[in-house]
Formats: sequence, structure tokens, C-alpha cells
Amino acid sequence: MKEIMCFIRQNKVNDTKKALAESGFPAFTCRKCLGRGKKSIDPDLLNTVLAAGELPLSKIGENLTEATRLIAKRFFTLIVEDKDVDEVVRTVINANQTGNPGDGKIFVLPMLEAYTVRSGEPTIEAF
Repeated sequence: MKEIMCFIRQNKVNDTKKALAESGFPAFTCRKCLGRGKKSIDPDLLNTVLAAGELPLSKIGENLTEATRLIAKRFFTLIVEDKDVDEVVRTVINANQTGNPGDGKIFVLPMLEAYTVRSGEPTIEAF
């Protein structure tokens, strides 16, 4: 089993839920979260800007001043069989890809164990 963690735009939640359900993966958890990705900044320019003591009026200056701004995102997590990972990843990408920065990230992790809370028994029926 694998855990698939997806960070997506908040306005793509309904598209993602629909796409997953239509692909046969209706079981997931979705949470609100805040975060931000990396914005690439040329290290030489960063050193120049910091040495000059002022920020340029440009996208680079905006990136430097926005270092603590967090953006509302949604966090989906699914537990799936190993054989289904590629299909779930493709489904999430197709539902969320706009071609612009901030479309999201997907992480796939091994799921080593699962238990049923009611009985305390180990299970593969976690999803």
C-alpha cells in the first residue's frame, strides 16, 4: 500500500473530488492548509539586493518581501494499492494542471501498517 499526499489549489477541490470518484477512488481525506512553495531567486542578485539595502520594484523584489506570506491550499491524502498509484497520480495531475506556478505537489510514501481502531486488528482494509 502507498499513501499519496497532494497539495492543490483550493479552487480545484471539486474537480479533484469528482475526478477521483470517477476513477474509482472515492475514499480520501481533504484538509485546509496554508503554505507556500519555493520561488527561485538568483543568489547573486539576492546578495546584491541585500548589500544595497533596498528591494527592486520587480517580481524578484516581490518574492523577497513575500517570504512569510502563506497561501491557502488543500491537502488530499489517499491510501491505495501499489498498482493504483500511477492512475491516482495521473488523475490528480489532470484535474489540477493549469501550467502555472502553484498548481501543487504530489508525494508518494510507503504505507507500512494499518489497523482497525474498533478491533485493534491489523488490516489491509484501511481505505
